[in-house]
Amino acid sequence: MKLLEGKKGIIFGALDEQSIAWITAIRAVEEGAEIVLSNTAMAVRMGKVTELAKQLNTEVIPADATDVKDLEKVFEKAQEILGGKLDFVLHSIGMSPNVRKGKPYDDLNYTFMNQTLDISALSFHKMMHVAKKMDAINEWGSIVGLTYIAAQRIYAGYDDMADAKSLLESIARSFGYVYGRDKNVRVNTISQSPTVTKAGSGVKGLTQLADFAAKMSPLGNASAEDCANYALTLFSDLTRKITMQNLFNDGGFSSMGMSDIVSDEILAEMKPETDN
Repeated sequence: MKLLEGKKGIIFGALDEQSIAWITAIRAVEEGAEIVLSNTAMAVRMGKVTELAKQLNTEVIPADATDVKDLEKVFEKAQEILGGKLDFVLHSIGMSPNVRKGKPYDDLNYTFMNQTLDISALSFHKMMHVAKKMDAINEWGSIVGLTYIAAQRIYAGYDDMADAKSLLESIARSFGYVYGRDKNVRVNTISQSPTVTKAGSGVKGLTQLADFAAKMSPLGNASAEDCANYALTLFSDLTRKITMQNLFNDGGFSSMGMSDIVSDEILAEMKPETDN
């Protein structure tokens, strides 16, 4: 459809073929966009993002998204490579040392928690702060962050990542107001179905959660490709007046209380055994 014909953007967080950022990058180019990729220097060395850059005929800019100076270099370099200001940015960044190390929520390591909040949420604020200060994004541009419904509800095992996602969504609203008021730039978050990625693999019981969500959702779970396609609509000119929103891409899960499938499974487990 060439939905993004003539647009330029940065995709943060692509790591491997499973990652939503990876698929979004491919789809953005298919829809006519020119992009650059960014991830940490370690992720660039250990992951496959360099292969993706070659595939898409673009460049990777190594950067720590929690470091303002690194972000300044990313936005400056991206504009040099792409030949002008940007039209969209994807923030697909999240990591919790506490979750990875199995620390329960009532016994968190607070140094780790600060890292979780900085990497997974404050980096979103820093990113927009740098972009706005540098006037790096065109009027009616779009910034999208990825989140999860655990920002509003308790999901055992998600722990301090839930706090980070809550902060991320709040930042999207607060910065979305300022960026929209001053520059007509949109800021939204996509609340995605549980998706098996390398970043999400550290969450205890993710596979079981994904199975439960699929049974609860009338349309089933949204895939990583579904999320990428949704992000493209938010990058496009078709959504110019959508901003400061947390948008659910979850097959209807966020509106459900109980589904027939889950109800039947519970009743089947409760049914007493009968004698032959």
